[in-house]
Amino acid sequence: MKKLIVSTILLWSLTLTVWAQPNRISSTVCHTDGTVTFNYRNDNAKEVLVDVQFAGRNPMTRDSVTGLWSVTLGPAAPDMYPYCFIVDGISIMDPENPQYFPNEGFKNSLLEIPGGGTLPHDICDVPHGRIEYVHYYSKVVDGTNNAVVYLPPTYQTDQQKRYPVFYLISGTTDTEEVYYKVGRVNYILDNLIASKQAKEMIVVMPYGNPSHFDLLSDLMPYIEQNYRTVNNREHRAIGGFSRGGNQALYNGLTNLDKFSYLCSYSSFTSTDIPDVYDHAAETNKQIRLFWLGVGTDDFLYGNARDYMQFLDDKGIRSVKLLTTDKFGHTWMNAKYFLAKTLPLLFNKKAAEAAMSEAQPAPAATGNEKQFTPEVMARMFPRPIISPDYSDEGVTFRFKAPKAQRVELECEMLPENITMQRDSDGVWSATLNDYLFDTYRYCFVVDGTRVADPNNMYLSPDQGFKYSVADNPTSPFNFASQGNIRHGRTSYDLERNEGWYISPMPRQGMTIPRMIQLVPGEGDTMESWFKVGGADAIADRLLADGKTKPCIITTSSLDAMQGMMPQMPGFEPKVLRADDYPTWTLRRRALIKLLIDLGKEQAPAFPGMGGFGGGFGGHDF
Repeated sequence: MKKLIVSTILLWSLTLTVWAQPNRISSTVCHTDGTVTFNYRNDNAKEVLVDVQFAGRNPMTRDSVTGLWSVTLGPAAPDMYPYCFIVDGISIMDPENPQYFPNEGFKNSLLEIPGGGTLPHDICDVPHGRIEYVHYYSKVVDGTNNAVVYLPPTYQTDQQKRYPVFYLISGTTDTEEVYYKVGRVNYILDNLIASKQAKEMIVVMPYGNPSHFDLLSDLMPYIEQNYRTVNNREHRAIGGFSRGGNQALYNGLTNLDKFSYLCSYSSFTSTDIPDVYDHAAETNKQIRLFWLGVGTDDFLYGNARDYMQFLDDKGIRSVKLLTTDKFGHTWMNAKYFLAKTLPLLFNKKAAEAAMSEAQPAPAATGNEKQFTPEVMARMFPRPIISPDYSDEGVTFRFKAPKAQRVELECEMLPENITMQRDSDGVWSATLNDYLFDTYRYCFVVDGTRVADPNNMYLSPDQGFKYSVADNPTSPFNFASQGNIRHGRTSYDLERNEGWYISPMPRQGMTIPRMIQLVPGEGDTMESWFKVGGADAIADRLLADGKTKPCIITTSSLDAMQGMMPQMPGFEPKVLRADDYPTWTLRRRALIKLLIDLGKEQAPAFPGMGGFGGGFGGHDF
């Protein structure tokens, strides 16, 4: 188990160490007094600032000898903090930090100031659950939607047990990964379950963008058909942060026949929901837990406090928790609220004790911050569309009014293309070729590489994070695949491996083919899936009858042989990323390999049990 802790900390710790490669630096150094030194190398920059949540924006100083930009800030309490560098007015992620904040818009890296095992989200020596990435057809969006699913530690070992479900929704512009990679719900819950402070549960983290939100019509049926869940209101909870809190409360309050535990983190919802607020006695009987948390320094505090007061005035019980020390509308608060509410979910006694001890809403002072349309417009300006696909080609755009030169760097091009600036300071370039190719790209702004701030898809590289161009109408893009069956992808943090298991036949015996995808230099265990599209490609070809059920992994051959029996004619197929110069060529090689597999005659193994309907603990 100690191996697990060491390897996981190496993966997740954001206090980077100095490696033996030339020009590598330790970009964040956490000191024992709680201060943090930020380091950044850029010989082209004229001015560099670091913007970190615990200290705001601060100028960095360049050492005339080493050329390194540095500043020491703090002290700050142990926690996880988003940060970025501001280089000549342009926000960029830390190119030396492997961990970043998944978001539709802004691009931040993540700093972790260690807590020494004292924080709810610390990675401790306890049994760990499993994270799966799932894709499912949504009638609401007429396409494929995404979610991340946490399975508790016993899910794989106890094949008969069924579990309650907590639907957990992230905030505006966040992706389905945020409650996992930033909120650390998996580690918080692992620790609570191990100490018997929380019930075992499945946590479902959907993509909460309103145009893609399909909870009741599509996501819940998918989860209940594909996982071992207890399907009644006493075993369903719903919660969320910011916009996700609004979505959680509204969906919960309008469907009290389906949910009995409701949680809002830094949010509020409509005060006009029929048959709920004006029937307090009946509503109170139906809700096991109604939990509301917000920071007094949150820009939503005034609205959230007013909602708390509204519930009190209506006679509807609710638990209220206020914070003053977690920088307002932040994921420090979101994690803290999770740690407070998870022990109450699906625990009638604990939930009732919390509800019975609930305090009234704090009195209004008249000075509370209020969320207005003007605040919304300032925080979330209308995005620039990039990349923008049309029949003529794909256009890339980047707003930088003060930049002197902006180039498009793309792995498909032999050299960078100079972009053109319009009167609004938006630079653009159009590629007429490569419309259906998938590739990495970035902008080079006055000599500094910048990921596309308007593209939510990032290449999970070890160093600089490129953006990914992937035409949403491509047959190998999840968005366009329609109503087909999908496999599941998971990442093993202990072994630093990615695993995909395709859908298995609903009837009959099938032995899945094994494919090893070897990451290239600078890749991570996620690269073959998030850029290479291995899972989407396999799903499409299997649905079209062009390949056979398979297991795809970045694992070693030894680990693969431990999963599958040694059988003549069933040796794993191997594809090495470094044999191909671009992701487009890598993807084409994988497509060919899968199609060739589909033409092969499967060896017969009489007397062997099938793998469909439960291989590896999966309920396909």
